Amino acid sequence: MPQSAIRPIEWVDGEVVILDQTLLPHGEESVRCTRVAEVAEAICSLRVRGAPLIGIAAAYGLALAARGDEASVMGRVTRAADLLRATRPTARNLFWAIDRMVSRAEAGATADELLREARAIHEEDAETCRAIGDHGAPLIPQGATVLVICNAGSLATGGIGTSLAIIRAAHRSGKSVSVLACETRPLLQGARLTMWELMRDGIPATLITDGMAGTCMARGMVDLVIAGADRIARNGDTANKIGTYSLAVLARHHGLPFYIAAPMSTVDLSLADGSAIPIEERGPEEVRSFSGSPSAPADAPVFNPAFDVTPTELVAGIVTERGVMTAPYEKSLPA
Repeated sequence: MPQSAIRPIEWVDGEVVILDQTLLPHGEESVRCTRVAEVAEAICSLRVRGAPLIGIAAAYGLALAARGDEASVMGRVTRAADLLRATRPTARNLFWAIDRMVSRAEAGATADELLREARAIHEEDAETCRAIGDHGAPLIPQGATVLVICNAGSLATGGIGTSLAIIRAAHRSGKSVSVLACETRPLLQGARLTMWELMRDGIPATLITDGMAGTCMARGMVDLVIAGADRIARNGDTANKIGTYSLAVLARHHGLPFYIAAPMSTVDLSLADGSAIPIEERGPEEVRSFSGSPSAPADAPVFNPAFDVTPTELVAGIVTERGVMTAPYEKSLPA
């Protein structure tokens, strides 16, 4: 059984119940969504986050929208899909889940059938996470320390995570494994969320600031890096939380393997390379403050891309539910 029992999203009595991740680790409260607009707000505000979990949330949001007069299900689903598509442009799983639900609606699915489809997407992701963990665990040597960024655990998925699934599977197999977690500015998902998850599971983990990663590698404190992904192009270029590219460059300089862990639903074969991946830019207030407190002049100009793109030549392997893909990714990913 997976170690983590975290349930960041559930369908309960006709409502989408979302664990509000903006309050973690100091408060564990849920928001109850009865309308698709509330689900969209939860995605935009990062109450629910992580590419696979965003897809699950969108699927449940469309199930909410489908309720009502069966004769007009398609119209409601279409309008809801447009609203949800506008929330987080980089997350491939969002669009994958929406397209899957819309396709079922176009085929004449009822509201009940669309709810079953959303639940299937949720359940399938849990199994996908387990498979990613099993495929990736052999990549972690006995006694290794893994460097991670952002949060790619249970709080980002429908199961035990992507990069954290690999760590959890290695730990569960009896390997001595420890984690260095980058805090992940500007919103501290590594500090607030990843550390919270790992400490709950009893996996040894140490928090570092993002700027300490190079020093830790130089001191021999890191054996490999594993990151999640929000979108992967056909050639293996990967968009993930801002700062991931820097870690990949540092890993290459220090001779350390850099892996990506993500479900196949994150792979976008329609994009030849990472230059076509849309990169979300978020509001300046996220950078002008630190954990809610002002940390810069109120009118300081800000550049705040939420993601960066790691080029394929820096990626040692992409761990999916179907195995570990290696270069050339133009062949291994489509296959």
